[in-house]
Amino acid sequence: MKERRWEIISSERHFVNAHLDVGTDLVRTPSRSEPRSWTVVHRKAAVVIAPRTRDGKIVLIRQERIPIREAIWEMPSGQIDSGAGVADRDLAQETMEQVALRELREEAGYELAKNGELVSLGHYFSSPGFTDERGYFFLARPVQRCNEGPARDEGESILDCREFTVEEIRRMIAENEIRDANTLGICATLAARGLLALAPR
Repeated sequence: MKERRWEIISSERHFVNAHLDVGTDLVRTPSRSEPRSWTVVHRKAAVVIAPRTRDGKIVLIRQERIPIREAIWEMPSGQIDSGAGVADRDLAQETMEQVALRELREEAGYELAKNGELVSLGHYFSSPGFTDERGYFFLARPVQRCNEGPARDEGESILDCREFTVEEIRRMIAENEIRDANTLGICATLAARGLLALAPR
């Protein structure tokens, strides 16, 4: 029996700007013969960076987020501008690494220390029920403060940047002080790989 593939029957575009593309797709899935209509928000891929200092602390930024009307603690992150539109998925590894290092420098004011490394940890889907956005996880270790400090974009509202111990990160997650999906996802990945000891002793 031949395996069915995903088949886009039609697409209707509703709204497009520099960050997202909203449309309704009529799609035949591998498990259903009847097409289904689904509204999808296409977004550029993003990078999420876990910066770790030489003494094992994690760098977080505190940023105002207008949609939720709150300022929350997060790992540095940013969208990848591939130059080919929001649907482009053929991104070079160098491009993602360059974006990760740039976001680390711009948002947090940190950079890789001499002989530091940027470790790729795979990717995740931020909210697959309505968007195809995926985030690529990186561990940057060890990091150090840049001499020139952060160079933040005018559109960002980063209020604070601090180094936290692993114990503090664990407590913040347990007490629901860290609520950002990017940060929770990369912490879970680091813990599962044995790169961050989040379990209480």
